[in-house]
Amino acid sequence: MNLTISGHHLEVTPALREYVRTKLDRITRHFDQVVDVNVLLLVENLKEKSRRQKAEVTLHVKGRDIFVEQSHEDLYAAIDQLVDKLDRQVCRHKDRIRDYQHEPARRQAANLM
Repeated sequence: MNLTISGHHLEVTPALREYVRTKLDRITRHFDQVVDVNVLLLVENLKEKSRRQKAEVTLHVKGRDIFVEQSHEDLYAAIDQLVDKLDRQVCRHKDRIRDYQHEPARRQAANLM
C-alpha cells in the first residue's frame, strides 16, 4: 500500500502523520487489496468555524477509486469521521465483490445432482 499524506495551508507534523497511519490500519485490516491511498489535510478560510478543518482521502483499490471527504472544527475529529465513512464504503465494496464472485445457488444445486 502506497500512502501519501499532504497538507494544504497546513504543515503535516509527524504526530498527525502517525495518527492518520494508525487510523488507516483499520481499513487495511478489513480489506487487504488497497493499492494507493492519498490523504489531503487542509484548512479552509470559511466563515463557519465549525467546518474549517477538512480531510480528504482517495483510496485506489483494484477496479475502483473511493473518494471521501469530511469537515469539522477539529482536524483529528474530521479524520475520525472520515475513517468511519471510508470503512463503511470499503466494507460495502468488499461485499459487492464477494457477492459477484459467488456462483448462483441454483447452479450449485444442479451440480450436486
